[in-house]
Amino acid sequence: MGELAKLTSVIAVVCFVPLFLLYEWLGHVPSLFAACFGVLLSFAAALPHELLHAVCFREDVYLYHNLKQGMLFVVGPETMSRGRFILMSLLPNLVFGALPFAVFLLNREMTVLGAMGMTAIPMGAGDYLNVWHAARQMPRGARTYLDGFHSWWYMPGEDQDRQKREQ
Repeated sequence: MGELAKLTSVIAVVCFVPLFLLYEWLGHVPSLFAACFGVLLSFAAALPHELLHAVCFREDVYLYHNLKQGMLFVVGPETMSRGRFILMSLLPNLVFGALPFAVFLLNREMTVLGAMGMTAIPMGAGDYLNVWHAARQMPRGARTYLDGFHSWWYMPGEDQDRQKREQ
C-alpha cells in the first residue's frame, strides 16, 4: 500500500503541474476564496467519485479506504471487459476533473471550476495507473477483475481449452 501511495503521488504531481501552469498561463489567478472553494469541492467529490466507479459494476461493490495515505477505492468480484474497465476507471475523473476544467477553459470566469478540475484530475492518479496497465497489458478479448487494489486479467475459455487438452 505504501509503494502504491508513493507511485500515485508522483503521478498526481505530474498531472497537477501542467494544469497549474496552464491555469496560470491563462492569466487567471483565482481569488483565495475561489481557489480554496474549488479545492474543497474536489475533496468533497472523493466519495461521489467512488460511487461513480461503483455504478459501473453490475454485482456487489466494496469501498475500501486508507485515509492515512489519502486513498479510497472501490472493488467488485465480477469480471469486465478491457473497455468497461477503462470506462469505469476514467468516468469519475472525467465528470469531476476534466469536465469542470474544460468549462473553465471555455469560460475563464469560472475559476472555482478551474480550481476544482485542477485538483480533482490529479486525485485520479490510481485510476490512470489502472488504465495504463489495462491498455498496455490486456490483449483484445481479455477480461479483468479486481482483487483488493490489484487487477488481474485473463483470456476467457483458456481454462476450458487447457482442460480439454489434458483429457
